[in-house]
Amino acid sequence: MSLDPTAPEPSARLPRRGLERLDLLLLSVEALDLNGGESMVWMSEQMGFTKLFPNRVELWKRRCTNPLRRTTRRDGLDPVETDALIRILCSLADRLYPLLRGLLTSAEPAEVLSQRWDLFRGRLLELIRERMNPRRGGVQLLLDPDAGARQARQLVQALALGAGAGGFERLRASLLDAQP
Repeated sequence: MSLDPTAPEPSARLPRRGLERLDLLLLSVEALDLNGGESMVWMSEQMGFTKLFPNRVELWKRRCTNPLRRTTRRDGLDPVETDALIRILCSLADRLYPLLRGLLTSAEPAEVLSQRWDLFRGRLLELIRERMNPRRGGVQLLLDPDAGARQARQLVQALALGAGAGGFERLRASLLDAQP
């Protein structure tokens, strides 16, 4: 059941690490865009995914398949749902690309870059503390100042990877091969 007739049929389920990373990427979008949650719902409607995600609650339920969350759902995501979430994420990454590029550039003064990263990282940490289970090792790594900063940078790089033409394929491949 593919919603886009030109899209290839989804073939594989994301592994556990891929699901974790997908949700963390969506969380990163929320950290970059204060209206990120609403943007996801709006983008879902614009892209024609209302059958999969008829409202924000259903979209939220799909994100709760991440085992790092405080409240997690054991039922996995269908490959069609996964692909829809990745497509939404890629569209949001396109929209946020100027912010992503601003974080990843080396042309800005170090002080400006540091302020940008501090704002992003502060918001991301706030969302992680609010929504993730602090007893999980993966969450503890995200909250660690050094390891968490490296992972935050990797998340921003992955979002930039998902922007533009071919972003869906690149991001899907990286999620299928998600490393611990």
